[in-house]
Amino acid sequence: MRILYVFCLFFLLHAPLWAEEMTPQQVIKHLILPVNFHIEIFAENLPNARTLALGDDGVVYVGTRQQGSVYAVQDADGDGVADKQFILAEGLYMPNGVAYKDGDLYVAETHRIIRFDDIGQHLSAPPEPMVVYDQFPRDKHHGWKYLAFGPDGLLYTSIGVPCNICLPAKSIYGTLVRLKPDGSNLEILAKGIRNSVGFDWHPESGVLYFTDNGRDYLGDDLPPDELNQWTAKGQHFGYPFCHGGMVKDPKLGQTKDCEVFEQPVWKFKAHMAPLGILFYTGKQFPKRFQNQLLVAQHGSWNRSKPHGYRIALVKFRNGKPVAERHFISGWLTADGKVLGRPTDIMQMPDGSVLIADDTLGVIYRVYYKK
Repeated sequence: MRILYVFCLFFLLHAPLWAEEMTPQQVIKHLILPVNFHIEIFAENLPNARTLALGDDGVVYVGTRQQGSVYAVQDADGDGVADKQFILAEGLYMPNGVAYKDGDLYVAETHRIIRFDDIGQHLSAPPEPMVVYDQFPRDKHHGWKYLAFGPDGLLYTSIGVPCNICLPAKSIYGTLVRLKPDGSNLEILAKGIRNSVGFDWHPESGVLYFTDNGRDYLGDDLPPDELNQWTAKGQHFGYPFCHGGMVKDPKLGQTKDCEVFEQPVWKFKAHMAPLGILFYTGKQFPKRFQNQLLVAQHGSWNRSKPHGYRIALVKFRNGKPVAERHFISGWLTADGKVLGRPTDIMQMPDGSVLIADDTLGVIYRVYYKK
């Protein structure tokens, strides 16, 4: 009981301050973007909007974590603002991940992947979902999943560890996996991953990059959060022995050599909480954004001075990350108040970008126009 009291007191003293309720239109007035970039509300009234997937017909599918719902929104008249909204499912177990392929919507709950067939034709009356795979652990802690189809046509997801720091009892924890769309042939691709909730493939090399959120309670500035590169089956990225590359865990890492594990290709500041990522390939943004990485940094929850709450740009050169810049900021005010928390990024056919915000329950649209 005393430990719980101390934890609650620490959280109350150090948690970010939530700003007085603002409308989405008021919030976007606080956001800072590069010159000639603009941001507007694409869709709102989407509680806990987390991850995004795009259908062939332009319908945007939205997964949630705490809400348990899956939504679809549609810009039917093409004016850049969604004018139709549908609830496809309710009461699911943290349906965070959504992916679309060949007319079907795949949804990753904590313990399974389900599929809504021919979803675009049944938005107002969705069919009962088919179970694709149902053998994942049911642990709520880090149980929410990201879901995406790779260039090979296979489904990719990850299984977080059921703790802050521990040596998981089952080999499936802390892994990156893939499987066929019918749920068969599950493969463990990599291990030692604490909690990845975002990945994308480099448009030129085809290499998979994924974010990983570092452990808590090593202080404000350790360990760094990670951007990792997966290239071969069997890779191990260090958890729970080493964090952020070379930071040994004080409990579990003392007998380990961190150099034997895969090292991050980029290190974010600790507790930034990088989630969804996107390699930009559209033609609307200036050429300097081509094949560069946008990162949704959800923001710290227990750092003494909050940071994150922004979209970062990680610049790549010759296939390697070389610098990190602000792309969109302002969700964290100068006095430490939080206006929103970005979670995922998705590119639209016209080259604009959608960003989900699970705190405000909205989707922003970012576009470039002189």
